Amino acid sequence: MKKVILVAVASLFALSAAAQPKFAHVNFTELVQLMPESDEARAALEASNKEIQETYTAMIEEYNSKYSIYQQKAETWTPAVRQSKEKEIQGIVSRIQEFESSIDRELAQQQQTLMAPIQKKAIDTVNKLAKEGGYIYVIDVNTALYIDDTQSVDLTPAARKALGIPEGRTVETLQQELAAKAAAAN
Repeated sequence: MKKVILVAVASLFALSAAAQPKFAHVNFTELVQLMPESDEARAALEASNKEIQETYTAMIEEYNSKYSIYQQKAETWTPAVRQSKEKEIQGIVSRIQEFESSIDRELAQQQQTLMAPIQKKAIDTVNKLAKEGGYIYVIDVNTALYIDDTQSVDLTPAARKALGIPEGRTVETLQQELAAKAAAAN
């Protein structure tokens, strides 16, 4: 009888150990930042920023040119010409203000449009890995207050591999790449 009870207790322990919920964590921000697709999105945003800066610079140069001419010749112009030039300068100022106020919205929208499919791909990859591994929860390390690495599996390396992120690439090396690119541009 004791043997039967011991076997039953041992079976319960084995079943409860096998039925332990499995937890995992991932550094989602790292995954998204390091994905090759993010490099393409950054390049597109950089090109847009460059175009915006060129347009803005041209608008400022136009304003400075017209205003300089106005300052030099305003005394010699008739009131009608002076008033026309003032309206022209005000129009330029209005265009610059409209441009400044709309450009931030447009850039944010472009970034969101470019990043949405990248984030979805990362989420889908993590979900697939979680299902394959039988995990009931995957927690983002950037939003968790505490993660016990001994009881939670880090899916970041597997997700990096599945997303095609080169092995040696880190957030730090990405920041160095971006800093070098910015320095070369200046």
